[in-house]
Amino acid sequence: MPQISPDSLMTLEAYAKARNDFRAQVIAHKKHRTVALGNHVTLIFEDELTIRYQIQEMLRIERIFEEAGIRDELDTYDPLIPDGSNWKATMLIEYPDVDERHRMLAALKGIEDRVWVQVAGCDRVYAVADEDLERENEEKTSSVHFLRFELTPRMISVLVGGAALAIGVDHPVYTAAIDGVSSELRTSLVQDLRT
Repeated sequence: MPQISPDSLMTLEAYAKARNDFRAQVIAHKKHRTVALGNHVTLIFEDELTIRYQIQEMLRIERIFEEAGIRDELDTYDPLIPDGSNWKATMLIEYPDVDERHRMLAALKGIEDRVWVQVAGCDRVYAVADEDLERENEEKTSSVHFLRFELTPRMISVLVGGAALAIGVDHPVYTAAIDGVSSELRTSLVQDLRT
Protein backbone atom coordinates (compact mmCIF):
# COMPACT_ATOMS: atom_id res chain seq x y z
CA MET A 1 0.00 0.00 0.00
CA PRO A 2 1.31 3.47 -0.77
CA GLN A 3 2.71 5.52 2.06
CA ILE A 4 2.18 9.26 2.35
CA SER A 5 4.79 11.35 0.54
CA PRO A 6 5.86 14.82 1.67
CA ASP A 7 4.77 16.40 -1.61
CA SER A 8 1.24 14.98 -1.22
CA LEU A 9 0.68 16.93 2.01
CA MET A 10 -0.95 20.34 2.07
CA THR A 11 1.09 23.34 3.10
CA LEU A 12 0.11 24.93 6.42
CA GLU A 13 -1.67 27.71 4.52
CA ALA A 14 -3.56 25.34 2.23
CA TYR A 15 -4.51 23.13 5.18
CA ALA A 16 -5.85 26.11 7.13
CA LYS A 17 -8.25 26.78 4.26
CA ALA A 18 -9.26 23.15 3.75
CA ARG A 19 -9.26 22.03 7.39
CA ASN A 20 -12.97 22.26 8.22
CA ASP A 21 -14.07 20.33 5.14
CA PHE A 22 -11.25 17.80 5.45
CA ARG A 23 -12.02 17.27 9.14
CA ALA A 24 -15.72 16.65 8.37
CA GLN A 25 -14.73 14.14 5.67
CA VAL A 26 -12.44 12.25 8.08
CA ILE A 27 -15.03 12.21 10.89
CA ALA A 28 -17.60 10.70 8.51
CA HIS A 29 -15.02 8.20 7.25
CA LYS A 30 -14.05 7.14 10.80
CA LYS A 31 -17.68 6.30 11.64
CA HIS A 32 -17.36 3.26 9.39
CA ARG A 33 -13.97 2.31 10.85
CA THR A 34 -14.78 2.46 14.55
CA VAL A 35 -16.07 -0.35 16.72
CA ALA A 36 -16.95 -0.36 20.42
CA LEU A 37 -16.08 -3.53 22.30
CA GLY A 38 -18.29 -3.22 25.35
CA ASN A 39 -18.57 0.09 27.15
CA HIS A 40 -14.91 0.89 27.65
CA VAL A 41 -12.81 -0.27 24.69
CA THR A 42 -12.96 1.31 21.24
CA LEU A 43 -10.98 0.35 18.15
CA ILE A 44 -10.44 2.88 15.39
CA PHE A 45 -9.09 1.16 12.29
CA GLU A 46 -6.56 3.43 10.63
CA ASP A 47 -5.94 3.87 6.93
CA GLU A 48 -4.25 6.34 4.62
CA LEU A 49 -6.93 9.00 5.07
CA THR A 50 -7.06 8.86 8.88
CA ILE A 51 -3.26 8.95 9.13
CA ARG A 52 -3.00 11.76 6.55
CA TYR A 53 -5.38 13.76 8.74
CA GLN A 54 -3.31 13.00 11.86
CA ILE A 55 -0.13 14.14 10.12
CA GLN A 56 -1.75 17.33 8.81
CA GLU A 57 -3.05 18.09 12.32
CA MET A 58 0.37 17.52 13.90
CA LEU A 59 2.05 19.76 11.32
CA ARG A 60 -0.56 22.44 12.03
CA ILE A 61 -0.35 22.19 15.84
CA GLU A 62 3.45 22.13 15.89
CA ARG A 63 3.72 24.69 13.04
CA ILE A 64 6.06 22.37 11.16
CA PHE A 65 6.89 23.42 7.62
CA GLU A 66 10.53 22.42 7.19
CA GLU A 67 11.38 19.24 5.31
CA ALA A 68 13.15 17.51 8.21
CA GLY A 69 10.22 18.07 10.57
CA ILE A 70 7.72 16.85 7.99
CA ARG A 71 9.84 13.73 7.41
CA ASP A 72 9.90 13.05 11.17
CA GLU A 73 6.09 13.16 11.30
CA LEU A 74 5.83 10.85 8.28
CA ASP A 75 8.30 8.42 9.84
CA THR A 76 6.22 8.40 13.03
CA TYR A 77 2.80 7.93 11.46
CA ASP A 78 3.38 6.03 8.18
CA PRO A 79 3.81 2.69 10.03
CA LEU A 80 0.16 3.01 11.18
CA ILE A 81 -1.12 2.65 7.59
CA PRO A 82 -2.13 -0.94 6.73
CA ASP A 83 0.09 -2.50 4.07
CA GLY A 84 -2.37 -4.78 2.30
CA SER A 85 -2.13 -7.90 4.46
CA ASN A 86 -3.11 -6.42 7.79
CA TRP A 87 -5.28 -3.99 9.69
CA LYS A 88 -3.92 -1.41 12.06
CA ALA A 89 -6.00 0.11 14.81
CA THR A 90 -5.79 2.59 17.63
CA MET A 91 -7.28 1.08 20.78
CA LEU A 92 -8.75 3.45 23.35
CA ILE A 93 -9.58 2.36 26.89
CA GLU A 94 -12.08 4.86 28.24
CA TYR A 95 -13.32 5.32 31.79
CA PRO A 96 -14.68 8.83 32.45
CA ASP A 97 -14.17 8.66 36.23
CA VAL A 98 -10.51 9.29 37.10
CA ASP A 99 -10.40 6.90 40.07
CA GLU A 100 -12.12 4.11 38.16
CA ARG A 101 -9.80 4.67 35.17
CA HIS A 102 -6.72 4.41 37.39
CA ARG A 103 -8.03 1.22 39.03
CA MET A 104 -9.07 -0.38 35.72
CA LEU A 105 -5.85 0.43 33.86
CA ALA A 106 -4.04 -1.48 36.62
CA ALA A 107 -6.48 -4.41 36.33
CA LEU A 108 -6.35 -4.45 32.52
CA LYS A 109 -2.60 -4.99 32.13
CA GLY A 110 -2.04 -7.06 29.00
CA ILE A 111 -5.42 -6.30 27.41
CA GLU A 112 -3.69 -5.01 24.29
CA ASP A 113 -2.48 -8.57 23.57
CA ARG A 114 -5.96 -10.07 24.02
CA VAL A 115 -7.79 -8.19 21.25
CA TRP A 116 -8.66 -10.35 18.25
CA VAL A 117 -10.31 -10.46 14.84
CA GLN A 118 -11.76 -13.59 13.28
CA VAL A 119 -12.76 -14.19 9.70
CA ALA A 120 -15.56 -16.80 9.54
CA GLY A 121 -14.10 -20.29 9.17
CA CYS A 122 -10.61 -19.19 10.21
CA ASP A 123 -8.68 -19.00 13.46
CA ARG A 124 -8.63 -15.87 15.58
CA VAL A 125 -5.83 -13.40 14.93
CA TYR A 126 -4.60 -11.70 18.08
CA ALA A 127 -3.17 -8.21 17.86
CA VAL A 128 0.51 -7.43 17.80
CA ALA A 129 0.56 -4.41 20.11
CA ASP A 130 2.68 -1.31 20.45
CA GLU A 131 5.48 -2.09 18.04
CA ASP A 132 6.76 1.48 18.28
CA LEU A 133 7.25 1.58 22.06
CA GLU A 134 6.13 -0.14 25.25
CA ARG A 135 2.93 1.41 26.62
CA GLU A 136 2.58 -0.75 29.71
CA ASN A 137 4.59 -0.69 32.92
CA GLU A 138 4.61 -2.75 36.11
CA GLU A 139 1.66 -0.84 37.55
CA LYS A 140 -0.75 -0.36 34.66
CA THR A 141 -1.46 -0.44 30.97
CA SER A 142 -1.88 2.69 28.88
CA SER A 143 -5.26 4.06 27.83
CA VAL A 144 -4.04 4.13 24.18
CA HIS A 145 -2.47 1.29 22.22
CA PHE A 146 -1.58 0.74 18.58
CA LEU A 147 -2.51 -2.70 17.23
CA ARG A 148 -1.71 -4.70 14.10
CA PHE A 149 -3.74 -7.70 12.94
CA GLU A 150 -1.81 -9.77 10.39
CA LEU A 151 -4.05 -11.81 8.06
CA THR A 152 -3.16 -14.88 6.01
CA PRO A 153 -3.83 -15.00 2.26
CA ARG A 154 -6.68 -17.47 2.91
CA MET A 155 -8.31 -15.13 5.42
CA ILE A 156 -8.10 -12.27 2.94
CA SER A 157 -9.54 -14.43 0.17
CA VAL A 158 -12.57 -15.64 2.12
CA LEU A 159 -13.19 -12.18 3.55
CA VAL A 160 -13.15 -10.64 0.08
CA GLY A 161 -15.48 -13.48 -0.95
CA GLY A 162 -18.05 -12.34 1.62
CA ALA A 163 -17.17 -14.15 4.85
CA ALA A 164 -18.33 -12.57 8.10
CA LEU A 165 -15.92 -10.84 10.46
CA ALA A 166 -15.96 -10.96 14.26
CA ILE A 167 -13.96 -8.76 16.62
CA GLY A 168 -13.44 -9.12 20.34
CA VAL A 169 -11.31 -8.98 23.43
CA ASP A 170 -10.87 -11.84 25.90
CA HIS A 171 -8.91 -10.41 28.83
CA PRO A 172 -9.71 -12.06 32.22
CA VAL A 173 -11.07 -8.76 33.55
CA TYR A 174 -12.74 -7.52 30.35
CA THR A 175 -14.49 -9.61 27.72
CA ALA A 176 -16.55 -8.35 24.79
CA ALA A 177 -17.21 -9.56 21.26
CA ILE A 178 -19.14 -8.68 18.14
CA ASP A 179 -19.98 -11.85 16.22
CA GLY A 180 -20.65 -10.03 12.97
CA VAL A 181 -19.43 -6.48 12.43
CA SER A 182 -21.56 -4.01 10.48
CA SER A 183 -21.50 -4.22 6.71
CA GLU A 184 -20.06 -0.68 6.61
CA LEU A 185 -17.10 -1.61 8.82
CA ARG A 186 -16.53 -4.87 6.99
CA THR A 187 -16.61 -3.16 3.57
CA SER A 188 -14.23 -0.45 4.74
CA LEU A 189 -11.77 -2.99 6.17
CA VAL A 190 -11.85 -5.14 3.03
CA GLN A 191 -10.69 -2.08 1.07
CA ASP A 192 -7.48 -2.11 3.13
CA LEU A 193 -6.54 -5.54 1.82
CA ARG A 194 -4.50 -6.35 -1.25
CA THR A 195 -6.23 -9.03 -3.28
